[in-house]
Amino acid sequence: MEEKISVRPHRLTIDNRASSTMTGIRDVVSFDENQVVLDTDMGLLTLKGKDLHVSRLTLEKGEVDLNGTIESLLYSSNEALRRSGESLLSRLFK
Repeated sequence: MEEKISVRPHRLTIDNRASSTMTGIRDVVSFDENQVVLDTDMGLLTLKGKDLHVSRLTLEKGEVDLNGTIESLLYSSNEALRRSGESLLSRLFK
């Protein structure tokens, strides 16, 4: 049986390439000062830049605030991330 995941509104606001506010965030996959990868309701979101810092994280509400110099952002499919949470046997017998 497939699990239903609720979709929250996803919003991304960038101010002067120096700060960002995001909603619709499910999880922080990874982060360092040059890259932040977020699992959103719209797919994986990768932000690259310099001196990136997560200043506020509220996963219950799905909100993240980010500071630093934002140089690029990229959305990609999060199916591989979702499938990594499944057991090996369930992936083999699909």
